[in-house]
Amino acid sequence: MIQKRVDAGDPAAMWHLGKQYADGSYGATKDVTRAIDLYERAAEHGLKDAHCSLGCLYHVGTDVEKDTARAIRHYEAAAVKGVVTARHNLGYVEYEAGNYDLALQHWMIAAKMGYQVPLNNVKTFFMDGHATKADYAEALRGHQSAVEEMRSPNREEALALG
Repeated sequence: MIQKRVDAGDPAAMWHLGKQYADGSYGATKDVTRAIDLYERAAEHGLKDAHCSLGCLYHVGTDVEKDTARAIRHYEAAAVKGVVTARHNLGYVEYEAGNYDLALQHWMIAAKMGYQVPLNNVKTFFMDGHATKADYAEALRGHQSAVEEMRSPNREEALALG
């Protein structure tokens, strides 16, 4: 069924099938080259998650040659479209490069979008002296505000169901 949607030009289907080839799930034989092709096609159609997936592949470099510049390009494309994990990952790339100010900026944005991991990173930066108390307080307030905005009875019920 997914292949039919891919053949019809559905970028979400391209991304889903790419994920299956990337990790060999759901009976698909692991084929990272095919996954990249599907991700790139989905990204060309504007699917933000495809950019994030490509960024992860090139950033980690496990099944493909590591290419930090390409990873950054794809992370940025996804982050601009609101993918919070891409924003967090941009922070991590900058952290690895020793650009702590840029890492902090990315993590502050991601924390204010309600993502817990970059909030923890800002806290660690504060404890290590790379961020100010005001930075951490701002990230914490923004995070709490985003989490509160997303709170709903339906979401609470879904979380309770696991």
